[in-house]
Amino acid sequence: MLAVGFRPRTIIEPFRVKVVEPLPRTTRAERAALLGRARYNLFAIRAAHVTIDLMTDSGTGAMSQEQWAAIMRGDESYAGSTSFFELEAVVRDLTGMRHVIPTHQGRAAERILFDALVGGAPGKIVPANTHFDTTRANVEAVGAEPRDLPLAEAHLPESEHPFKGNFDLVALRALLDEHAERVPAVVATVTNNSAGGQPVSLEHLRELRDLVDDYGVPLFLDCARFAENAHLVKLREPGQGERSTEEIAKEMFRLADGAWMSAKKDGLVNIGGFLALDDDALATRCRSALVLTEGFPTYGGLAGRDLAALAVGLREVLDEGYLDYRLASVRYLFEHLRERGVPLLGPPGGHAVYLDARRFLPHVPAAQLPGQSVAVALYLEAGIRTCEIGTAMFGHTLPDGTQATAPLELVRLALPRRVYTQSHVDYVAEAVGYVFERAGELGGYRIVDEPPALRHFTCGFERTGAA
Repeated sequence: MLAVGFRPRTIIEPFRVKVVEPLPRTTRAERAALLGRARYNLFAIRAAHVTIDLMTDSGTGAMSQEQWAAIMRGDESYAGSTSFFELEAVVRDLTGMRHVIPTHQGRAAERILFDALVGGAPGKIVPANTHFDTTRANVEAVGAEPRDLPLAEAHLPESEHPFKGNFDLVALRALLDEHAERVPAVVATVTNNSAGGQPVSLEHLRELRDLVDDYGVPLFLDCARFAENAHLVKLREPGQGERSTEEIAKEMFRLADGAWMSAKKDGLVNIGGFLALDDDALATRCRSALVLTEGFPTYGGLAGRDLAALAVGLREVLDEGYLDYRLASVRYLFEHLRERGVPLLGPPGGHAVYLDARRFLPHVPAAQLPGQSVAVALYLEAGIRTCEIGTAMFGHTLPDGTQATAPLELVRLALPRRVYTQSHVDYVAEAVGYVFERAGELGGYRIVDEPPALRHFTCGFERTGAA
């Protein structure tokens, strides 16, 4: 009898493959031509020409057999769909909030919520640990100012602080001291995507709750990756290791006044979202706005089958075996890249690995978009599509034509849920290492045309140097 049981070092996927999809393959010459036609914007590359797609983890995951079974049982009634009430019960149990308003995705929930919170009143400020792109755009669209107040360590890629998603509470208190009457809500993004997929600690959320209570300001969670955040709390935060991830997640929600979710992340679905609220008057305003553009309040722009799949996904995502695998996959890629000397934002978060483009291309100024240069090179060399999260996404063009740069220049390698295997991740690590070894050959890019909002989706780029 062995004294110690088998302790494998190999990560195995906690599922079996039942359906396969062929991976597109292209040549380097074909990819070079495709990039030229796309004006070096990877959003303009067709999926049929992408071998490994790490652009986003939003809506790109694989659903389970139970979710597909739920889809077959979906109730497509226009009003009072059984599938809605199944979802409502799950969300109420998870969040403790009475009002559940489905939307077709997260940005629809943001549009409805911020319009209801701000209501056209000028001069409002919405502070967050860090707004993501659609959140920032929706705050600005209603005439308010998004204000990012992240922990100082969030701007230090090499810092190993375990909760770099936290607020700078001193800065938040100073803002509320001066402008509390102008703040309709404080937003905590969990995990903090723009800061590298970093978690917010439970202790910090408790402190944040106490702080906003001092000023009578409501607290909202952008909870797209709530389960990953809760599991990182369990793994990293003293005193939380013996609790279940579900218990931690439920406490997170009960520290907030409301939440919205792009369910295309931790909802484990390809489309969907929701608003969860406890304020009766606010919920009435949001439902009224929903009916104008999204649909009846019991479907909110979704088919009944989508509501049914989401109800299952919100339960499945809290399975700790799945979450252990999910975080281990991100950590595996992070560690293999670090072994190759690739500069990264650490520590590894919940859904993605972030390359530090400033250190990856130290010879390319931030105004010349080093993150975009790295992202283009990864597609050119290996057919891997990633996402720049830096000046192209969060900067803006000044009146004189120069770029106001972002605090960080990152390239996000977002891992879709339950899609790629270890060999796919090994391929990615090899490709990133190859590009990094040749980083000195890469030049910068500039934006040649851009829309007024969310420019990174559709803008055109051109090279400023060798690439």
